[in-house]
Amino acid sequence: MQFMLLIYQGALWEEIPNMSDEDKAKFGKEYAAVLQTAGVTPGAPLGRPEDATTIRVDDGKILTTDGPFVGTEGAIGGSLLLEADNLDDAIELAARIPAARFGGAIEIRPVGQYW
Repeated sequence: MQFMLLIYQGALWEEIPNMSDEDKAKFGKEYAAVLQTAGVTPGAPLGRPEDATTIRVDDGKILTTDGPFVGTEGAIGGSLLLEADNLDDAIELAARIPAARFGGAIEIRPVGQYW
């Protein structure tokens, strides 16, 4: 099965600049280990939420808004695709993603086939 893991960064946007060099190195190694796990296809890291542009179309008119669709604390910071045997394997991997410990969350969705 394929699962998309959406990484909500939580407080990481504020925490990383305050981390010691040692903690930053540990943090980086944890992410690298997750990305090197068999079955993982990393997504591109996303920029900061305040740099986003959100669009909507209302009655044929394109409307743009600076910033993310949701509040910064709910913004997605990245994603990865996981080929795994079952949801339990996806949960185990998601628990290793550092954002889950810093007030963030990892949303796991099965990849669907719609067309």
